[in-house]
Amino acid sequence: MTVHLLISAGRGPQECAWALGRLLSRLEAEAGRRQLTTRRVETISGDRPDTYRSVLVEISGVGAETLAVEWSGTLCWQAPSPYRADTGRKNWYVIARPCQLDIPRTRFVEADVDIVACRTGGPGGQHRNKASTAVRATHRPSGLVVVVDTERQFSLNRRIALKLLRERIERGDELAERAAVTARWRIHDELVRGNPTRVERPDASEQDPPRPGQSDVGSAVVRRRTRRSASSRRPESRPAR
Repeated sequence: MTVHLLISAGRGPQECAWALGRLLSRLEAEAGRRQLTTRRVETISGDRPDTYRSVLVEISGVGAETLAVEWSGTLCWQAPSPYRADTGRKNWYVIARPCQLDIPRTRFVEADVDIVACRTGGPGGQHRNKASTAVRATHRPSGLVVVVDTERQFSLNRRIALKLLRERIERGDELAERAAVTARWRIHDELVRGNPTRVERPDASEQDPPRPGQSDVGSAVVRRRTRRSASSRRPESRPAR
């Protein structure tokens, strides 16, 4: 069983691309624990290292569909921003949807076509009205039907009918492929903040290192608060007697 899952940061900020990278690693780790294999079919990187705007993941093995369902919908990575110290936001959302990647092509075989001779009315003389030279061709797998009576010979109408069926089947396959591509692109715009189907948080090994100066700033704030607290507890000086 093989399933394709498209994960997108949509139009979110750079933290969403960062969150996607963390969620992707978490998904791949869980797939490994379930004896499933994953492959990154297509990736669009973000502006920073190890960040992604979108990733198309192929999941293979028994239970791949179940895992894809569990990881579908709005996913949330809950952690402080590694890029902006002034934002209090900790929830970063991405969207994940199963999608169809390979559209099977319809194999056209003449043996799958039922050919029936029939009569058609209209001008054309006595031969056209009495002889069954028209063709009704039905492609059984797809259900497509064409009727051809442009020629006065059955063999010519039969040839034209088969050609028309082949062209219509190929055109249908092309439209199905375009629709699948369009559906994948729509996923990028489906991201809605809030009400996630899954929330993941970093563990100790996944904590991002502090930004340059972040620890110093925090320490300075603590030191200022400590000095302020100490001064407030200092006894008042009294005049000597």
